[in-house]
Amino acid sequence: MPAVEIHGPNGVGKTATARRRAATVLALDDPADRELVLADRSYPTRVAAPVLIDEWQRVPDVWDIVRRDVDARSERGRYLLTGSAVPTGVSLHSGAGRIVGLRMRPLSLAERAVEEPAVSLAGLLNGSSDIGGTTVIGLATYIEEIVASGFPDIRADAPRARALRLDGYLDAVAQREFAEQGLRVRRPQVLRGWLAAFAAATSTTASYNSILMAATPGESDKPAKTTTIAYRDVLQSLWLLDEVDAWLPTRNDFARLGQAPKHQLADPALAARLLGVDAAGLCSGAQGRASDLRPGTLLGALFEHLVTLSVRVYAAAADASVHHLRTTNGDHEVDLVVQLPDGRVLAIEVKLADRVADGDVRHLTWLRSQIGDELVDAVVVTTGRHAYRRSDGIAVVPAALLGP
Repeated sequence: MPAVEIHGPNGVGKTATARRRAATVLALDDPADRELVLADRSYPTRVAAPVLIDEWQRVPDVWDIVRRDVDARSERGRYLLTGSAVPTGVSLHSGAGRIVGLRMRPLSLAERAVEEPAVSLAGLLNGSSDIGGTTVIGLATYIEEIVASGFPDIRADAPRARALRLDGYLDAVAQREFAEQGLRVRRPQVLRGWLAAFAAATSTTASYNSILMAATPGESDKPAKTTTIAYRDVLQSLWLLDEVDAWLPTRNDFARLGQAPKHQLADPALAARLLGVDAAGLCSGAQGRASDLRPGTLLGALFEHLVTLSVRVYAAAADASVHHLRTTNGDHEVDLVVQLPDGRVLAIEVKLADRVADGDVRHLTWLRSQIGDELVDAVVVTTGRHAYRRSDGIAVVPAALLGP
């Protein structure tokens, strides 16, 4: 590609990854580099390629500089742009066809190397029926991975240091990054409460109004709905929300499907910290605040979050998108629907258990009856030890054994 823009939340590894591929680095959060580019707009076009322009949103004009240079020459692989926020108050010309955007997410389970994957998501999407493999990974490891974080630098720390750094990360969002995005928060404790309520709604489609009510229990002076919408918009611009959109196929032979997104933050460890729950708490069944926002347990919601994060990383590598399915009356739900560009789908249920009963696959068999051959495969992701295929054709795969 002539130019690739890597976006994602702070600390996810964008700069470290891009630096490995760059001959020239312009760090626009460095005043010296920023002044150089502002003084000489053509400078990035003259230096040795590949050129990494880090935190490009600090000088939004860089977008047009790169776009025009891509138009002016046919050189491939010249620019890497990285950014942890979408510029606010700035009108950018579309980079369509010139600048390709890629989202970098926190580390998936496969990237964390907790186990060697035995089942490929890309293979399942391509019709592979091979299912097999055994792992020693159990529930305790998944709980540790939930709280350890997929942010590469943070996860390397000891548990107490990780917790302090995640708290500092969230404090920086509320106290500094919101202001940098043009929204000064008068009452940071209200924002923190809203974030905690949002975390409590992890892996649900709870309404934003119910999240707002849960954020301020017993308070008469609640923030206006417009305020919480502004919170959501800024978090999206910082790539800290990673909600799963509803699957809305073009075919019309379905009963009505829900359109609400499923709520998730960028990393399940952020949700756990916002709720004040550590590995020991999750092991003992702690539910955190606002537990009435979700129908199941907090551990189940966070395990689904961890699996979803991993599936989204694998799906992106396979040029597939990830959605969820829920009928409007709630009769049927499928946790994840991975869709290929041609419309075929892979359906995934996430189950916090080490074995699968017939009742656990009823939504998958229902979907298969609805769309037939458009369903390339159906999988239940578990905390179990063995990957296998049931007699009804549905695959059972431990989360640690699923990879790209």
